[in-house]
Amino acid sequence: MRTGEGVEVVDTEWSARRRWLVGVSALAVVALLATGTVVTARLAGPGSGVSAPPSATPTASVPAAPVVTPGPTPPPVATLTGPLTFLLVGVDTRVSVPGWEPHADAVLILHVTRALDRAYLFSLPRDLLVDIPAYPAAGYRGGHTKLTHAMSYGSRVPGRREQPSTAQGYELLRRTVTDYTGLPIDAGAVLTFGGFDELVDAVGGVDLHVDQRTASLHRRPDGSHRDPGPGGYVGPQMVYEKGRRHFTGWQALDYARQRYLRGGDYTRQRHQQQLVRALVGKILDRDLARQPERVQQVVAALGEMLVYSGGPRIVDVAYALGGLRVTDLTLVGLPGASVGRGRGYRGEQLTSVGRRFVTELRAGRAEAWLADHPKLRVDP
Repeated sequence: MRTGEGVEVVDTEWSARRRWLVGVSALAVVALLATGTVVTARLAGPGSGVSAPPSATPTASVPAAPVVTPGPTPPPVATLTGPLTFLLVGVDTRVSVPGWEPHADAVLILHVTRALDRAYLFSLPRDLLVDIPAYPAAGYRGGHTKLTHAMSYGSRVPGRREQPSTAQGYELLRRTVTDYTGLPIDAGAVLTFGGFDELVDAVGGVDLHVDQRTASLHRRPDGSHRDPGPGGYVGPQMVYEKGRRHFTGWQALDYARQRYLRGGDYTRQRHQQQLVRALVGKILDRDLARQPERVQQVVAALGEMLVYSGGPRIVDVAYALGGLRVTDLTLVGLPGASVGRGRGYRGEQLTSVGRRFVTELRAGRAEAWLADHPKLRVDP
């Protein structure tokens, strides 16, 4: 709206709707929600509407988004078909530390069926032992190590160690995940932890079932950060008691980050997936994904805040998946086990049941496998 002096004022409802649009735009939906953050980078890939260098080209920082001239939005490609697979990465990045290499703190895969009528969201453990292929762009020769390191090893820019490239790191992680799962990645997103609380607050918070008492390492009961101390943090802790709870933005992010719980990182993966579904449920009650002009406006307005790497235009992906309901999104927890213990700990491995789910998913038989193994389903 506008004031009497002709000064434009941002309409708060439209500001919130812009966030909803980002969420509903399929990849961005789960990208934004999966690890608890608003995205940090730019569109990349053919037809995205914003130009970007090839992912193999070292880029230490993200340039300012180019000016996008308003104009009619081309109609979405109604013939976009499945299956579609998206790689969603939560990055443990510390921008205040020079040369800090981004680590893949959360790795989630969203797979949409051939008919585009059902989607599965599952996580790969950050410490999963995998074969990481050689990556000459980063001077990496390849090796067998934890999945999280694919992002950090790939981000290294020869001659510029103080300026790691998240785009390179994502590319090596993408290749590693494809090699491990056999799933070709159609598009992906990289996220950091900034801004997620505003997204949750913009939709009025979310309701989650807390399945075990969770004490926060990072926050006080009033939301302020705990002080660093010997062996961790000190001071009063925010505690999330068992039961159905309403979460504000900072609480949702904080809860989804905790992993020193019974079940460890597998429990954190479950909590992240439950948060995704809760937020998707709040977003998908509005038919915004079927309004390509508005999706395109949001994409242009977000500029470098939105990371999108892939082939299909994001507006086409949003339109193609606009018919999905929250009940069509199945959360899957892949069981795993540690390799080695104590000082001999090397990482994690999926059990045969977990590995077989990926095989059945690839063959289009995921629903039958889940029917025979109902414990793999994660309750919302």
